[in-house]
Amino acid sequence: MGRMLRAFYGRKIALLGLFVIVLLVLSAVFAPLLVTFDPIEMNPAEKLASPNGKHWMGTDNFGRDIFSRVVYGARTSLVGSAGVVLFSLVLGVLIGVSSGYFKRVEPYLMRLIDVLMAFPSLLMALVLVSILGRGMVNVIIAVGITYLTRTTRIVYGLTLKLREEPYIEAAVSSGVKQRWIILRHILPNMMSPIIVQATFTFAFSLLDMASLDFLGLGIPPSVPSWGNMLSEGRMYLTRAPWLLLFPGACIVLTVLSFNLAGDVLRDQLDPHFRRDIEGV
Repeated sequence: MGRMLRAFYGRKIALLGLFVIVLLVLSAVFAPLLVTFDPIEMNPAEKLASPNGKHWMGTDNFGRDIFSRVVYGARTSLVGSAGVVLFSLVLGVLIGVSSGYFKRVEPYLMRLIDVLMAFPSLLMALVLVSILGRGMVNVIIAVGITYLTRTTRIVYGLTLKLREEPYIEAAVSSGVKQRWIILRHILPNMMSPIIVQATFTFAFSLLDMASLDFLGLGIPPSVPSWGNMLSEGRMYLTRAPWLLLFPGACIVLTVLSFNLAGDVLRDQLDPHFRRDIEGV
């Protein structure tokens, strides 16, 4: 942990990204304490008000406070991305380890993953959402399926490599049960790349979920989210640019921050990158 913190301190931009992530998480957790307006309360008398002392980020075309919607949108976006990460990691690790360790199921599972990877990720998400319907859970499943393929390929390759290690062969020769070999030897030795993959999945899944919301196929418009705010505000680009500016800036900063954090984690957790950095 100390080495990780020193790595962030050594990269000022990455440290700023970590600060943004912490700020977003705190804003999402304590959203009711930070806002003074209901994010879904309409006030036609104050619609399209520019940023002022009462409404720090202005109001939208329904008179709703933009700051309140941005804060609650952070909660929606972070929860959705966390759900995608959890969904893709659980299924990706399960399929990847099973395919890499058990040769009998490998042809079937990996060919299925190959078929899924043949489709563009956003196109597949659009098709799945159209089939499943709108809603947070369905969006998590649709976006999560596009990312579990990448996690599966990573875990599959690592499992193939670890399966041939001498200590795994020794455990097999000693009669250790296969489930214990997987739980005690294979999974712990692939946690570092899985953690790194999780950070990038979090960042890009947030972008994909915002894209689905913008296209009107994601979370219902009644739920505050950054994608919904962009979709609603695009009609007022010239008249009220703050409708796009603030949620758009939040998306960019969040994705950039998680990418920067992921780079630091990769450099510190991957021994090959760490040796290159330290000059060993």
